[in-house]
Amino acid sequence: MTMLKKLGRSVCSGVFSAVVLAAAGGVALAANLTVGGKDFTEQQIIAEMTTQLLTAKGYTIDKKNGMGTKIVRAALENGEVDLYWEYTGTSLVTFNKVTDKLSPQATYDRVKQLDGEKGLVWLAPSKANNTYAMVVRKDNPKTDGLKTVSDMAAAYKAGTALMMGTTAEFPKRQDGLLGLQKTYDFEAGRANVKPMDLGLAYRALANKDLDVISAQATDGQIAALGLRVLADDKGFFPNYALTPVVRKTVLDAHPDLKPTLEALSAKLDDATMQKLNGEVDVDKKTVEVVAADFLKQNGLK
Repeated sequence: MTMLKKLGRSVCSGVFSAVVLAAAGGVALAANLTVGGKDFTEQQIIAEMTTQLLTAKGYTIDKKNGMGTKIVRAALENGEVDLYWEYTGTSLVTFNKVTDKLSPQATYDRVKQLDGEKGLVWLAPSKANNTYAMVVRKDNPKTDGLKTVSDMAAAYKAGTALMMGTTAEFPKRQDGLLGLQKTYDFEAGRANVKPMDLGLAYRALANKDLDVISAQATDGQIAALGLRVLADDKGFFPNYALTPVVRKTVLDAHPDLKPTLEALSAKLDDATMQKLNGEVDVDKKTVEVVAADFLKQNGLK
């Protein structure tokens, strides 16, 4: 009888410990989470790093990347995705329709507040600012004299047919070509805008089929191809800090996600993302290898 009582106390103690561990944020029982991601290299890398990191923490992850911006955001809001990494400027302008010119900190504070009202939690932002950038190649008589976006606008207004390569989304976004043309008072003209995959746009620029492309500041090809970024002299493009965003109900159930994801966020800046993006796009390493190497080198896995 004494042995049975001891066994009963042991079982109860084990169950109690598991409950306490779960309540304290530990992953006592395997949890299934869906990690989302967009359809370009940087997002593929960050989604894979998140997947590997959380898998190592005991989670079972369903990774769903390759989605458009509005699609992955809608998936987060309706619960099809539990978390993904978004950019502060994208939420500010595209999702919350804020047109005020804000500092990087004010941009983060505003989207944290507005999205918090929708049940979405913005964790600590990284120092990686993947803002838009207008980029030209060297040794092109049509663009050699251009140093700023104002110079580019003046060229269009003077009738210079600069062929512009963009992502499919850029011409339709208020924080993209629509707002850029309004702020700098020019029209590129539909015939001069060629939406395409960004990787193809870089190749087309290098092959002299394009004169300018709407790139992203952390792209690895900018340095690798010796391209020049035109200064956004009117400060049109907002700050785009790469930040993990989690549904509040998910974070409440798994509070350990906050320190885990913020540990990764703290390791990311512009130079790091340019390097990682370049390893995939220029060096042709796989996303899986690049993600695993980074996590290992930084003691995250």
